[in-house]
Amino acid sequence: MQATIRKSDTFIGESELILREDGSLYHLGVKPEDIANNIIIVGDPERVQIVSSHFDQVTTQIQNREFVVHTGIYHGKRITVVSTGIGVDNIDIVLNELDAAVNVDLKNRRPKAELTKLNIVRLGTCGSLHADIPVGSFVSSVFAFGLDGVPYSYDVELSQSEADLQESLKEEFYWLSANANHYTVQCDMDLLERLGKDTIQGITATANGFYGPQGRSVRLQSHMESRIDQYAAFTYNGLRITNFEMECSGIYALASMLGHKALTICVILANRITKEFHKNPSASVESLIRQVLDRF
Repeated sequence: MQATIRKSDTFIGESELILREDGSLYHLGVKPEDIANNIIIVGDPERVQIVSSHFDQVTTQIQNREFVVHTGIYHGKRITVVSTGIGVDNIDIVLNELDAAVNVDLKNRRPKAELTKLNIVRLGTCGSLHADIPVGSFVSSVFAFGLDGVPYSYDVELSQSEADLQESLKEEFYWLSANANHYTVQCDMDLLERLGKDTIQGITATANGFYGPQGRSVRLQSHMESRIDQYAAFTYNGLRITNFEMECSGIYALASMLGHKALTICVILANRITKEFHKNPSASVESLIRQVLDRF
C-alpha cells in the first residue's frame, strides 16, 4: 500500500499535529528520544509491563489513557513497547504519532528530509476460524483485510498483490463487494521471514467490533454467524482466512503508507469452530513474547 507523502518543506499547523506544553506528542506523550526503531505493539496496556519486564534495562515509561509506552534494552537491542487499546481507530493515532516522533522535526513543524524506517510487530490475541488451528497456536498475518475504511482517509493506492486479493474477496463475498470501506493490505515479508517463519501463516479478518461483527450472538442476534464458515472456506494462493482480530489491517495500512515495516503475530485464544477457549492464555502469550524478543 502506498500513499502521498508531504514534502519536507511543508509546514504542519498546530491543530494538525498537536503537541503538549513540553513538546511531546499529544496522545502518546512521547518525544523523539523516547522511541526505538524496533517497536512492539500490544492492545492491552497491562501487557506493556509484561513485555518490558524482560528488558535488561527500562529507560522510558510514559502513560496516557490507554496508551502506555516503555522503551528499554533487551540483549543489546533498543526496543519500544506501546499499547494501543482496541480497534483500528486507535491504530490511526498510534501509528501517526510514532511516525511523527521519528520523521517530523517537532520544533520546526516540518517533515524531515531523511526518514527513519521503523520495524513494527504487533503481538496480539485472536480467534481461529479452523478446527485444525488449535488454541495456543501462533498465527502470522501475511495479509489482512478490514472494513473500517481508515486508509481511504488518505491518498492511497494498493499494491498489485493487495489489489488481486481484494478482487478475489469481493468476488467470493457479496458483502465485501458492497462495502466501499473494504481494503486489503500485506505484511512486510522480511519481518515475516525473520520473526514468523515457523508460525501458521494466513489471511486475517480485522473486524470493527468483538461481538456482532465477529459473528457472536449474546442477546443481540448477529447475522454474521454464517460468515465464519464462509470465510474459513476461502483460499487465495494457498492461504486461508485463519483468524479474526481487531487491529492488524490498520497497522499494516498505516505502516506501509508511512514507509515502515509491519507484522502481526497472534496467539489463538478462542477456536470459533470447536468453541474452545484457552485454559492458560498467559503462558502462550509469554512464550510468544520471548520468541519475538529473541528474534527481533
